[in-house]
Amino acid sequence: MGRWEPDARERLVRAALDLFSEQGYENTAVAQIAERAGLTKSTFFRHFRDKREVLFGGQDVLAELMTSAIADAATDAGPLEAVEAALVATAVTFTDERLAHGPQRLMVIAGNDELRERAALKMVGFAAAMTDALKKRGVAELEAAVAAELGVLAFDRGYERWLETGGDFAEVARRTLSDVRAAVAGLEGAE
Repeated sequence: MGRWEPDARERLVRAALDLFSEQGYENTAVAQIAERAGLTKSTFFRHFRDKREVLFGGQDVLAELMTSAIADAATDAGPLEAVEAALVATAVTFTDERLAHGPQRLMVIAGNDELRERAALKMVGFAAAMTDALKKRGVAELEAAVAAELGVLAFDRGYERWLETGGDFAEVARRTLSDVRAAVAGLEGAE
């Protein structure tokens, strides 16, 4: 039996996404995921706290990468430059495996109210983390919040673009943040 193979986490993710797609998130049990992956339920729980974490695991890692990058940004970097550094820093997590599962993951999330809410809360968490990191750099509350929210918008849109195009997430994030900045500038000129 293949339960001790080193790719257990990947097998669990594949099995979970397939089952979520086939029978719905709410109709899928952890035991079914483990069985489909050829693993035990206890193996599942060594990798994930619950089945939702298959879709949202790693949020803490991303938030830490973002806040560390903001803290480490050049002292003369403006708020949006620091946010750009935060988005670029997350690129190390955007692997081929993540790219392969991304479209299916988004479809599963889109089909479930609870998961859409969880996805929104994830973005709120990123905005709060970046806002706090910017404030620690001396950025005023409102400017920090605006820069962080624009960063979250760029991160979310950049992720969708990356799923469509692949490539280096850092470059996709930079381009997307640039597009967001241009959109904001366009709003200024429209008044």
